[in-house]
Amino acid sequence: MKMTCMEDLLAAAARTGTMPRVAVAASAQDVALLAALDAHARGIAEPVLVGDLEETRRIAGRAGVDISALESHHVPDKAGAVQHALALFRAGDVSMLMKGNVNTDVLLKGVLNKETGVPPAGILSHVAVFCLPGEHRLRLLTDAGVNIAPNLQRKAEIVRNALHVARSLGLERPRAAMLAATEKVMYPAMPATLDAQMVARMSAEGAFGDAVVSGPMALDLAVSPAAVARKGFEDPVAGNADVLVAPDIESGNVLYKTLTTLLDLPVAGIVAGSRIPLIVPSRGDSDRSKLYALALAAYMTRKECTG
Repeated sequence: MKMTCMEDLLAAAARTGTMPRVAVAASAQDVALLAALDAHARGIAEPVLVGDLEETRRIAGRAGVDISALESHHVPDKAGAVQHALALFRAGDVSMLMKGNVNTDVLLKGVLNKETGVPPAGILSHVAVFCLPGEHRLRLLTDAGVNIAPNLQRKAEIVRNALHVARSLGLERPRAAMLAATEKVMYPAMPATLDAQMVARMSAEGAFGDAVVSGPMALDLAVSPAAVARKGFEDPVAGNADVLVAPDIESGNVLYKTLTTLLDLPVAGIVAGSRIPLIVPSRGDSDRSKLYALALAAYMTRKECTG
């Protein structure tokens, strides 16, 4: 089923089957806790609380929510809460992990720990799903939160992760644009333009299956048919990109914050590439964004479990 709006994501995540269980690591954080409880009420995911339970109960009490029926583990230390949540995953007790009151770097360090973490399926990268005003389609943005200055090989893996999410959302033959300041290769002044061209060549040689990856491409050419027409630019992705691939974390994060702050859009962001689905919301993300992120992870978990 191809999804066309964020509400489709909520409906698909809650549609059938047993709710996947999500460990909320360092659960004493109001927005993450309340998003997890909202997801539970909607039949999307069942929270397992791991953290300072006294503070977690105080937060729930202030919100008028009873959490006594939920499985809970008292682990006040934040890094320890991450390790305990990962142990629950390795034991098969939970299938997802959500960041609570703990820094992202601490959580990812725990996940990548060779002895006590979860070996990644590939490289980790942030993938955000959103819907622009007036459109009836989902688009994806990557990487706005994990890889600082990815090299060519890492960019190819970032694209691969995003295409996997896109296909899970029902996007057949997804189209990805390697973003840059211009559609021309300008090396060495703009190294990202050469990387974009090389990833596009990899796509032409079949590196990403049925997906089409083009670049370098300015943002307006990636998403606006009107801009494509004005500039006379011809490309199978131009004006119709499903996936926007930022050249580095700075531009990706600025674009992400433009969506969430200037446009006030809810955005579902997850970290892909790990064996354990990771919901790593930004502190500035809205309650709605956190709920959508949980729904995205839960939907992908269910989909992959059922084949």
